[in-house]
Amino acid sequence: FSKFVVVHDLKSSEVAKTFRKAINKKEGICSVAGTSEQSGTQHSYSEEEKVAFVNWVNKALEKDPDCQHVLPMDPSSNDLFTAVGDGIVLCKMINLSVADTIDERTINKKKLTPFTIQENLNLALNSASAIGCHVVNIGAEDLKEGRQHLVLGLLWQVIKIGLFADIEISRNEALIALLRDGESLEDLVKLSPEDLLLRWANYHLEEAGCPKINNFSSDIKDSKAYYNILNQVAPKGDEEGIPAIPIDISGIREKDDLKRAECMLEQADRLGCRQFVTATDVVRGNPKLNLAYVANLFNKYPALKKPENQDIDWSSIEGESIEERTFRNWMNSLGVNPRVNHLYVDLADALVIFQLYEKIKVPVDWDKVNKPPYTKLGSNMKKLENCNYAVELGKKEAKFSLVGIAGQDLNEGNRTLTLALLWQLMRRYTLNILEDLGDGQKVNDDTIVTWVNDALTQAGKGTISGFKDGSISSSMPVLDLIDAIQPGSIRYDLLKTEDLTDEEKLNNAKYAISMARKIGARVYALPEDLVEVKPKMVMTVFACLMARGMRRI
Repeated sequence: FSKFVVVHDLKSSEVAKTFRKAINKKEGICSVAGTSEQSGTQHSYSEEEKVAFVNWVNKALEKDPDCQHVLPMDPSSNDLFTAVGDGIVLCKMINLSVADTIDERTINKKKLTPFTIQENLNLALNSASAIGCHVVNIGAEDLKEGRQHLVLGLLWQVIKIGLFADIEISRNEALIALLRDGESLEDLVKLSPEDLLLRWANYHLEEAGCPKINNFSSDIKDSKAYYNILNQVAPKGDEEGIPAIPIDISGIREKDDLKRAECMLEQADRLGCRQFVTATDVVRGNPKLNLAYVANLFNKYPALKKPENQDIDWSSIEGESIEERTFRNWMNSLGVNPRVNHLYVDLADALVIFQLYEKIKVPVDWDKVNKPPYTKLGSNMKKLENCNYAVELGKKEAKFSLVGIAGQDLNEGNRTLTLALLWQLMRRYTLNILEDLGDGQKVNDDTIVTWVNDALTQAGKGTISGFKDGSISSSMPVLDLIDAIQPGSIRYDLLKTEDLTDEEKLNNAKYAISMARKIGARVYALPEDLVEVKPKMVMTVFACLMARGMRRI
């Protein structure tokens, strides 16, 4: 405490001012005009990150006819911050990261007005939230004005989600090759995408007989690890139809770090993988950009073979269900820390659950919570204690129905029982928003159905019997409600309304979910939830639309 007092006294002194100037002059860091209202700190952004993201977007969208009005952007200018202002580039980048998130029919592309631009930005922000981006402190106005630190922060989240999409065992079984002796499949599943990338890099370094690395910052500054990884993953021409791409590693003997990094990147270019980093970024060890560089290299040339004749229980690798993905993205969009990569593994110590309790206004006594790092010996016991406390809070404070659920179920990742708790958390979160808008008036399923039917009736449209109503599979009640909230917003000529095939139902649902986000409803459910009429998720769609309707923007 005494040290804190000394530092506090120095805050307005010359020493502190000099220190702040030194921080701002740090290579590649640009100050942004204005300060944060919350903390009073000055915002800054990395010039290197801006250059890297501009190059990535230019390449990703170079052939997209809808982006030609802003592409190519000049990385040395502020083009990026202007280009995101109409929302089109962001919508396109979100779809590249998670295909089909936004229905292209809902993006306003021609003759843009302030109103249609606002719609595009709503669509981009709400869709980014739905894929797990934390956008709580970012508004459409921030993007319209091109606030540098917020634009780069959002764009990095979108790019990272796309880069990491396939670095997961259920989507890429060849990752099994990274299993070490004595490890189970479960151990590998627990690793985050960052950890898997490091494991992958070290796997190839080991194959090359080279020293391992511990990070993608200080350990890669000399480019030698990168040289060896490139040499290992480059096609050798022994596979059918894939020509060899020889890597020239003579540059590894270059004395100067910068020149060596440049030679290495020239070889990466031969693989089409010279993305995200410059030679300077490598030598400085920029962790974010180097992580992106390695992820992109992995996605293009994993050079892993699924081991054969290995005693592996493949049935234990289950892909993420639609419901699980929805919950995971919802939690991540609220900014929980650490980020949830694997639903059950990352909830095993209940820390994320406690953060969710606070989001729904259930007080958590953090003195009762065991926090990492956990000692190896008592690790599981500490996590179990947390899970027991999480269940106790759910029963006593949140008044959830948790019959038959114990802390052990959360700790061991029991699918059914963990999802039962998560659903109640998400439901309460959604109802709280409605109660806040309605001056604390209690809301339940019947309240929502009544509001929905009143809105539909006033607009001269058909009503629903409840969240299990079969007509919801066509998405027409949702589309009608959106049109009732914002008249004229739905283009019925784009829809098929009778004798629908499954594909036509899905098309309607994609349009409905995107339109809900476009008019400002933060919907987390997926199109499949409407087609299959999943009552729980259908309820959240109508509740989010009710919240939007009550705001009457």
